Amino acid sequence: MATREVISTGNELSAMAAVDAGCKFFGGYPLTPSSEVMHVISDLLPKVGGVAIQMEDEIAGICTVIGAAMSGQRALTATSGPGMSLKAENLGLAQMAEVPLVCVNVMRGGPSTGLPTRVSQGDILQSKNPSHGDYKSITLCAGSLAECYTETVRAFNLADRFMQPVIVLLDETIGHMHGKADLPTQEEVTAGIVPRKSFDGPAEEYFPYECGPTEPAVLNPMFEGYRYHYTGLHHDKNGFPTEEIETCRKLIQRLEDKVAMHEDELESYEEFMMDDAEIMIIAYGSVSLAAKESIRHLRAEGIKAGLFRPITIWPSPAKKIKEYTDKIEKVLVAELNIGQYHSEIQRAAARLDIDGLFKVNGRALSPHEIVSKVKEL
Repeated sequence: MATREVISTGNELSAMAAVDAGCKFFGGYPLTPSSEVMHVISDLLPKVGGVAIQMEDEIAGICTVIGAAMSGQRALTATSGPGMSLKAENLGLAQMAEVPLVCVNVMRGGPSTGLPTRVSQGDILQSKNPSHGDYKSITLCAGSLAECYTETVRAFNLADRFMQPVIVLLDETIGHMHGKADLPTQEEVTAGIVPRKSFDGPAEEYFPYECGPTEPAVLNPMFEGYRYHYTGLHHDKNGFPTEEIETCRKLIQRLEDKVAMHEDELESYEEFMMDDAEIMIIAYGSVSLAAKESIRHLRAEGIKAGLFRPITIWPSPAKKIKEYTDKIEKVLVAELNIGQYHSEIQRAAARLDIDGLFKVNGRALSPHEIVSKVKEL
């Protein structure tokens, strides 16, 4: 497979990926440590006929992205934890109206203003349910510079496939890391673009929300002759508000099942030295890089450790986690929060004896800290 070598940062690579994946609109507001995504894409989009707008705040940013996506464009916003909090209501609107978009969240310390320039993975649970109500979120997490690119590309394809927001998690460390990345070629990315479905029959036969119980809506771009209604209320097959009991039930069940029944299309993870592992480390994002280095040290000392790294965070690869935790007694979850994914591992494994290594002072977990914790096990 042909590749291209690029020296860049994670944030810059995410912006490049969006443009290569066919994104034509960015709406957002600069927020540390995600601002470089906006800076870079503001330069790139005009060159391909796209538009980037800095809005007055994060709320307006997500609103413009929803509008662009309604017109049929691939659209991106980027922010950090506090911005995700502000975007929450409109992310819920996009879930209910089934508007596809991508949101890059470069995680920093929180809650509230927190540690703006320091690393954290404190938005894991927020990304599972960024807005109120019942739906199933799709969240990807980059664990390398190359994945800042490839997971952003994948996010756009998944957004159009499932007709909903897709969140891409970076963290401050990986977003600002500068190094070499081997990326797929532009031709390969273009060939892999999965366009959203559209209806091409008579306008009077078009019902955007009349679809199978495990399938997304089919929303034709605005201004192309097909009329329908967008709303955050429960709605019928035309999109018009309704309180009819069975219509409401089927709608919410479908928002869940269109993802839940197709998790095989979403599942993605990495296994590192897991073939003979007697101790399993579970880590994601930048922490997984430290975990790999720690595993090399442990193996040199005769300790058979391995790494399981979820790339699709939500829905979690629960079946694979259970498969490993059924046969490996010693499991350590390492993350830069107080156990937000640890609880998901316990649930998936149906075990309460999963160890954790947590750090929440804005500093990265070092390989030395992980090695020391593993030796305690």
